Amino acid sequence: MAVLLRRLLQPGRPPAALGRSPGQHEASLGTDPGAAVRVRFAPSPTGFLHLGGLRTALYNYLFAKKHGGSFILRLEDTDQTRLVPGAAENIEDMLEWAGIAPDESPRRGGPAGPYVQSQRRPLYAEATDALLRTGAAYPCFCSPQRLELVKREALRNRQTPRYDNRCRNLSQQQVAQKLASGPRPAIRFRLQEEAPAFEDLVYGWTRHAVASVEGDPVILKSDGLPTYHLACVVDDHHMGVSHVLRGSEWLASTTKHLLLYRALGWPPPHFAHLPLLLNRDGSKLSKRQGDIFLECFATAGFLPDALLDIVTNCGSGFAENQMGRTLAELIEQFDLTRITCHSALLDLEKLPEFNRLHLRRWVSSEAQRRQLVGQLQVLVKEAFGSLLQDTAVLDPAYVERVILLRQGHFCRLQDLVSPVHAYLWTRPTVGRAQLGAVSEKADVIARRVLGLLEGPAASFTQDVLNAELKKLPEGLEGTKYSHVMQVLRVALSGQPGPPVAEMMVSLGPQEVRERIQKVLCS
Repeated sequence: MAVLLRRLLQPGRPPAALGRSPGQHEASLGTDPGAAVRVRFAPSPTGFLHLGGLRTALYNYLFAKKHGGSFILRLEDTDQTRLVPGAAENIEDMLEWAGIAPDESPRRGGPAGPYVQSQRRPLYAEATDALLRTGAAYPCFCSPQRLELVKREALRNRQTPRYDNRCRNLSQQQVAQKLASGPRPAIRFRLQEEAPAFEDLVYGWTRHAVASVEGDPVILKSDGLPTYHLACVVDDHHMGVSHVLRGSEWLASTTKHLLLYRALGWPPPHFAHLPLLLNRDGSKLSKRQGDIFLECFATAGFLPDALLDIVTNCGSGFAENQMGRTLAELIEQFDLTRITCHSALLDLEKLPEFNRLHLRRWVSSEAQRRQLVGQLQVLVKEAFGSLLQDTAVLDPAYVERVILLRQGHFCRLQDLVSPVHAYLWTRPTVGRAQLGAVSEKADVIARRVLGLLEGPAASFTQDVLNAELKKLPEGLEGTKYSHVMQVLRVALSGQPGPPVAEMMVSLGPQEVRERIQKVLCS
């Protein structure tokens, strides 16, 4: 900062072009031969990654992969007072979990690093120095107390608060005096009355006369850290970002950024502002909603595929909305020109159905099914622990059989360790008297079932069992098929559950035999 301020008093000269040279990008979507597509997701680590951030990251990822480009993760941590411990690690962890890992990032490194803004101070100082030398920026000596008074006065007069540009026209002598006697100033950017129009790839041609409604913005704080406006321009330039895909809340600020690009003599990237992702009732997603963080969804058993599917399904960017798209299909079908200005309404009540659909796809893949088996083994241990009378239920072959038989009937793996499915992992405590209360012929029914189990293992299928079970009431006066099913359901699970034949196949003939014999001997 001291070096910058000393140079304030030197005669002005035009700034040297920093980073890449002008003319690198063509006015298009960036798919021209030889034009590298580079996009970035630049969250602030002031909270863990949530669904709104996932959607912005995903659209950047899809655009990059669609055009053979690079997806960059950059952490904007210049507001040091609001940083949340662990947030930076969580953001990259969750992007990797979601399957959209960045090509360049703080963790992975890359040719344009470092990828954390607080580690890039020399670049901001260099750009600020260039702006000060040409008069495009100036030091502001206003105290926080004065700025607060200006704000209160505006509100009292029912006006929008704005800086009154008091320090804009200080002479060199006045600046020198204040530098010698006062605290370090902030640096403000001198807005121009003529606001450049620009073509946003989503909202079309846009112009915001920022100088008429805002005061000159701070670009470098007195502690030497940049504000968002300077940092994003400098970083996007030096990282060679070709397209900026970010939330529509930044649309009005883009004019300021274009003025900064012009003042620095740099070609701007293309801009595409994404409409907001809102709750179903139209309210904004907020970090205060504890249930919108990706970590919560991962812990609750939702697949990353389901989350990627639902956040794209509720918005635009595709020829048609359809459930069940994989990441590869999202990349193939994504079309930036199809993104509309309308906000996307997210209905999380539909997420279980999305998850059910993607779980079926995972079950049909041998490699992904093995992952599900491992995850379910962990869930069973956590849910039942010491209640497991027989650790054979953790055998991969048994767990896999359960998943295959129950596919389509559960939305999350956690459903398979819920109380209604406890019979799969623990033996119920059922006495002979309970069976007798269901049917006087309970003993006969149980022994007939034991006889069925003596058949060849190849016949132990749902279709064969269903046919055989329907024959059990034959010759038992006053015994209906429904009574037989109630007896077996109580003996095998101790509670209502899925169809008896499916239950028997899930447990296997040996376990069914042991459970029935246990009841008969009680």
